[in-house]
Amino acid sequence: MYAIVEIAGQQFKVEKGREIFTHRLEGDADAALVFDKVLLVDSEGNVQIGAPTIAGASVKGTILEHLKGEKVIVFKKKRRKGYRKKNGHRQLLTKVRIDEILA
Repeated sequence: MYAIVEIAGQQFKVEKGREIFTHRLEGDADAALVFDKVLLVDSEGNVQIGAPTIAGASVKGTILEHLKGEKVIVFKKKRRKGYRKKNGHRQLLTKVRIDEILA
């Protein structure tokens, strides 16, 4: 059984027991979360598609930790002009474990 759910503006394919990395979410470690924007649920070939979401369906998860992602380098250059800018950042992420899919 899997579901496609929208979390923090992004869509994820989730299954029970799977861990995902999302943009930083509110809450402390070991806090329970409920995601209501379920777009699709597949249960042994029985597919439910929402328009745009499935009424009554939800996904329960637990925050495992807050962390930073890998460093991303942003390099800008214009040829023959001597213009070069190097910048970088590390995205703030939250690791979430999917506990249950309710459909």
